[in-house]
Amino acid sequence: MSASKSTPSSDELAQIIASAQRLGVEMDEEEAIQWLTAIAAAKSSESELVIDTSSGVFGHRVTMLDFSPEDLTHFREIGRLVEFMDQPGRVETALALSGSAAQSKIQSYPGDADYFERVNIIAETQAEACQILADLIRTKALNTAKGPSYQLIEVKFGSYPYDVIHDSHPIPAGSPISWSVEEIQAGKIDTFKTDGSPAVIRWEEAAADPGWCKLDWVIADPLRGQLANASNMLDVTWEAPDGSITPLDGFMDPYFQEVYLEAESIPIFSKLSKHVSADALESYISQLEKEVNKYLTKEINYGKAAKRMYNIFRLTGRYEEAAFLRELFDEPTTLLYQVWSLIRTIDDASNPDSPITVEHMLAQTDQLIIAVIETLEGEQETEIVRRLLRLRDSFSHQQTNNKLSSEAEAARAEVINVVNNFFYEKLTAVPTIKVYIEEKQYKS
Repeated sequence: MSASKSTPSSDELAQIIASAQRLGVEMDEEEAIQWLTAIAAAKSSESELVIDTSSGVFGHRVTMLDFSPEDLTHFREIGRLVEFMDQPGRVETALALSGSAAQSKIQSYPGDADYFERVNIIAETQAEACQILADLIRTKALNTAKGPSYQLIEVKFGSYPYDVIHDSHPIPAGSPISWSVEEIQAGKIDTFKTDGSPAVIRWEEAAADPGWCKLDWVIADPLRGQLANASNMLDVTWEAPDGSITPLDGFMDPYFQEVYLEAESIPIFSKLSKHVSADALESYISQLEKEVNKYLTKEINYGKAAKRMYNIFRLTGRYEEAAFLRELFDEPTTLLYQVWSLIRTIDDASNPDSPITVEHMLAQTDQLIIAVIETLEGEQETEIVRRLLRLRDSFSHQQTNNKLSSEAEAARAEVINVVNNFFYEKLTAVPTIKVYIEEKQYKS
C-alpha cells in the first residue's frame, strides 16, 4: 500500500486536469481542489466518524465526502424492506448504504440499491447465535418473498460442505449456497455429488457455518418509476456472555464504504467497530486490489475496476487520480453502466410468478432505449437499440413473465462492451493510471 500524502500536489492535479481536457472529460478545477482539500482534512482528523446532524446519517470521514442526502428518503423507504429489526437483549442491528448508493454525490448514474447491515446476536453459545441467525434470515425471506412491488430473488446462506452439481452446474466445496424461495420454504436443497449420487443440504446444516449472508430482491421503484435490484449484505457477530465479539463468518468487515442510515445505530456501531482489526484498512485495500485484478484480467469489466480503483486511490493518498475518476463517473456514457445493471434486473423479474408486471418491464425497457439514444450515436446506438427493441417486443407478445435470458444477455453484452471501451480509453490515457493497470495485468 502506498503511503498517504498529507497535502495534494498542484502540479500532479494540473497534469490530471490536462489529461481530462484532452479526453473530453469535464473536470471542474475549483471543485477538484475543494475535494482534495476536504479529503486532506479528513485524513488528518483525529476522529474517523462523521455525523450529519441534519439527516441523521453517519460514516467514515472519507466516505461521507461522497454521500449526498438528496435521495435519502428513497433509500430509507427501500431500507424498510431489506432491513432486519432489533430484538432487545437478543439482536442489535445497524443498516447502511454501500456501493454506488453510498457515493451518490459522484455517481450520477448509480447501479443497484446495495445495503450492508451489522447484525449482533447476543446468546449463550455460538451455536445458539447461529440458530438465531438461521431463524432470522428464514423468517425475513419468507415474509418478503413477494409483495405488490417486490420479489425475493435469492438468499446466500451457508457453504457447500463438498463438491456438488446443482441445477446442472458444478459448484466446488466451500462456495456460498444460493437458496431460492422454494428451497427456503422446503428447508433443503436437492443436489448431486460428483459421483452422481443424490445429496440433500438442509437449512439447519447450513446454519452451523453461515458464512457469507446476503439477500437479493427485485423491486418496482414507485418514486423513480423503474425497476431496481436491492440487496442486503449481512456482517453477523456473536456477543458472548463475557462481552467478547466473534464474527460468524470469521471476519469483521471494515467500514470504509458505508453510510449508516440512522443516528440511533451509533451505539451498536461503536461497540462493534472497536473489534475491527487494526490492519482493517490494509485488508480492505488488499481485497479491492484482488477485485481490480479480476476485472482487469479474468472477468474483463473496466467500469467495475474503475469503481474499485477510485476507492483504492482515495484511501492510499493517490488523490489526483481519484479526483479524475470522480469526474469520470459523471460522464453521460457511464449511464450505460446503469443500463447494463437494469437489463439484469429485468431478466431477474421475468418469471411467471413475479409480481413485477409486463407493464413494469415494458416501461423500464422504454426508459433504457431512450437513455441509449440520448447517450450514444452511430453503430453502437443502432445495435444496442435493436437488441432492446427485440427485448421489448418479446415482452409485448407474452401473457406471463417468462425468462428471456438469451436476448437479455445479448443486450447486456453489447452494453458492457461499450462501457468497457469507454473506461479503457479514458483510464489508459492518464499515464499514472495506465501504469497502475499495466502493473496489475503484468503481475497476473
